[in-house]
Formats: sequence, structure tokens, C-alpha cells
Amino acid sequence: MPTSAPVLSLDRPPGPAEREAVAFRLAEIACAAGVILRQHELGGCRHHLKADGSPTSQADLAAEAQIVAALSETWPGIPVIAEETAAEAAPAALFFLVDPLDGTKDFLKGTGEYTVNIALIAGERPVAAALAAPALGRVWAAGDRAVEASVTEGRPGAFGPVSARRVPAEGMTALVSRSHGEAADEACLAALPVGRRHGVSSALKFGLLACGEGDVYVRCGPTMEWDTAAGDHILTQAGGCLVGPDGRPFGYGRRPGQYRNGPFAAFGDPTFAGRVSLPATCPERA
Repeated sequence: MPTSAPVLSLDRPPGPAEREAVAFRLAEIACAAGVILRQHELGGCRHHLKADGSPTSQADLAAEAQIVAALSETWPGIPVIAEETAAEAAPAALFFLVDPLDGTKDFLKGTGEYTVNIALIAGERPVAAALAAPALGRVWAAGDRAVEASVTEGRPGAFGPVSARRVPAEGMTALVSRSHGEAADEACLAALPVGRRHGVSSALKFGLLACGEGDVYVRCGPTMEWDTAAGDHILTQAGGCLVGPDGRPFGYGRRPGQYRNGPFAAFGDPTFAGRVSLPATCPERA
């Protein structure tokens, strides 16, 4: 076990110092998984479609195996719910949510806009998280504060604090999906003072919101808990928020075997959260 990694127990939630140490260790694990992803990205990668039509690849599986092994070695006994094995695991009072490769389509296209997402959940909310963008050389982490570091040779450098911004005078920058746009997303954005739209893939949007490089991200289509948990926590600790149709933060570990999210809106400036009317459920696709 790394000396910086505190002992975690299912009997109690981690304290503030433990949460920060966990976040830094998660950042190391996410960056190490990023090395695996980069090797597959640059060397070609076999893939296939899952039952739901989404792609998975050798890279997803290899990165997930590395992450699960590292988490299990560092914190034995804490359940790990990962994208490729979600149906085989159930949440507990303390558990990890892992997406080893968020943005597989963009990974396969070579855009570089993909992420590694790892979050520690206590009760129903994330308490420590890391979000790495391997191709961009960036990693975000948060215990009780949000920080960012550059990544060199698969390791995070010195972390510095980040914070979400208030909406600038020229209006919001909306971070919109390159491949998952919904008419309902645009309907929600129409109620906001959006000055420009910027296409971004994967959970990278949360990192950009957390460091003031965007203002809003609306997603009415389906996502999974491992898609959002890490970014949700990092954005929240940077001063922003993620809310569902009821205007409240998401709870995680809600539906064992499914782990499906409903619509959400993520804001750098929480004062705008009440101005969006999200649909109660994700729109049905034709």
C-alpha cells in the first residue's frame, strides 16, 4: 500500500485529511491507467459493440483491469463498481465507481477527448475523485478542494487549486456533446444566457467547468453513474454544481445492476441552476 494512501473502513466515512489523500492516490491510479490507454491509442485498438450499441475495446478492458487491481491492492475490502463489470457488483456504505475509458468513440477516432474517471462514494455522494485526460496531459482531483496537475510520463505533477467561474458578461459558454446531443438539451439551454457553444466529448466537460473554461453542461440523454460521479465531485468542490430534474444533487449507488442516471445540468455558477427545467426522465430514442 502506498504510504500516502489512508486505510479505509466500511464502518466509517473518511475524514477530511483522508479524503484528500485518497484523491491524490486516485489521481496516480487514473494517470497510470492513462499510460495503458495511450499505448492502445497510438498502436491501434480492436473494439466491438456491446449489447446497448456502445463500443468497448481492448483499451477499456486493460485499463479497467489495472484500475481494479490497484484499488483492490490499496484498499482491500472496498467494493469496486466498474463499467465493464457493473452488473457483478453491489454498492456498500463505501465503494468506488470507475469508468476506465469515458469517451470510447472519441478514443477510437483519435480526438484525444477521453477520460479516466474514479470516484469514492460514501453513502450516496462522492467524497474523493480523480479525472484524468491522458491525451491532453491533464488530471483533476478533489477531496474537499478541487485541484489540477499536468501529467508527465504517466504521473501527476504538482497540484494547484482550481475554481469554477461566475458567468462572464458576454454570456455562458455551453459545453455540448460531439456525439450525444438531444433536442431536450437545446430546449434547456434556450432558457440560459448562452453566448457560445463549444463541442467537447466525455467527462472532460466537468474538468473544464471546474477550472473556469466553460459554464454549463446539460445532458438529458442516458448516462451511467461512473460517467458522472468523479466529475460531479470535482466540479462541486470547485464551487459549481450538478443537479437532476428535482434540483438536487445526484445520489450514487441508487440502482444495483443498473446504475443509470437521469437528466442533469452541471453549472460552474450554481446561481443559474434554478433556471433550467430538465425533463423528468431521459427522452426515448427512436
